[in-house]
Amino acid sequence: MFTRRTLLKTGAAVAASSLALPAFAASGKIKIGYVSPQSGPLSAFSQADDYVVGKFLEATKALGWDVEVIVKDSQSNPNRAAEVARELISRDEVNLILVASTPETTNPVCTVAEAEEIPVISSVAPWQPWFIGQQGNPADPASWQEFDYVYHFFWGLEDNVSVFMNMWNAIESNKNVGALWPNDGDGNAWASDVGMPPALAAAGYNLTDTGRYQNLTDDYSAQINAFKAANCEILVGIPIPPDFTTFWTQAAQQGYKPKLVSIAKALLFPESVAALGELGHNLTCEVWWSPNHPFKSSMTGESCAEVAAGFEAAASRQWTMPLGFVHALFEVAIDALKRVEDATDGDALAAAIGATNLDTVVGKIAWGQENVPPFARKNVTKTPLVGGQWRRKEDGSFDLVIVENANAPEIALTGTLETLR
Repeated sequence: MFTRRTLLKTGAAVAASSLALPAFAASGKIKIGYVSPQSGPLSAFSQADDYVVGKFLEATKALGWDVEVIVKDSQSNPNRAAEVARELISRDEVNLILVASTPETTNPVCTVAEAEEIPVISSVAPWQPWFIGQQGNPADPASWQEFDYVYHFFWGLEDNVSVFMNMWNAIESNKNVGALWPNDGDGNAWASDVGMPPALAAAGYNLTDTGRYQNLTDDYSAQINAFKAANCEILVGIPIPPDFTTFWTQAAQQGYKPKLVSIAKALLFPESVAALGELGHNLTCEVWWSPNHPFKSSMTGESCAEVAAGFEAAASRQWTMPLGFVHALFEVAIDALKRVEDATDGDALAAAIGATNLDTVVGKIAWGQENVPPFARKNVTKTPLVGGQWRRKEDGSFDLVIVENANAPEIALTGTLETLR
């Protein structure tokens, strides 16, 4: 592919055109693009963006760097995500892109940047929908290829499935599970052969899957009736926040109350849970980051508790899980930039990212680890995952307590699992 970078690398082409080399080559300026869903149904993921970007700029100023961060809103839309990635590359001429929050944003940005040979650090999407979802033929593993410029850190579906099933195995149930999986990157991955169904079958659970539904559906009567008919004492899903609010409110109205509810994505945010009122009490979710995690920021030196407290003081709102991972994105960026002589050399910067070995506020980031399958090992590194349960307090607010840590015992438990009935 004839890309902007190959054009810039060709002296004859530069001489024959009005293009100039990026400003960093002459002035030392570093331009970084950052893309996340700041509006639309996934906007809750971006609540900590402004705070973290501010902390990053403080840190780079202290290093004596001239850094500009150009923030773009994917609007929770894959087409828009690809569009803003192209703007960052062709118009803004960024040296590096950081991207976060669900495959609908991460994948289009990474796909565009890979084609244009621009380095990317990506996070906040399970690695399977990120890596497999960008392949030319996701259904043919033999055709899957590594990437040269895009690198991702997060956990995988296998980790989330394990955490959820560890919680389910801790209670008495009939092992009937109802699945609420949407027709999007996450939902399709969870419902696939690399997602939850094989693990459930192997563990003796019975799955009721009513099929993929469209995001922003307003009537879940069909799903609720199916779960009631199958006596599903466990509910699992990965809906977007407004959809779970609609579903769970309708479930209460229609008399469906399982023993345990484990919902990825939608239950990550305290505001989403608080919107449910009493219906939010004791719902469970995966926990990727919390103030109780035993890690420290390489960018600010703060503990997880201090990062959370700083955000809460500045934003006047409760901490949120993406805070830690957005913070870590910028930690990895600083570390990689320290290890290259020229930030405009995309090949050198991509190589530096791939060689990262850094302790961050979300744990160690180092690609090439054996806990990732060989086909994705170059581009994916995993972070620890535990299970949590939301507890409603007398004032109506919620605390997220960690109730399951079998896969990451270094993260301490802060509560005991309770059932809904």
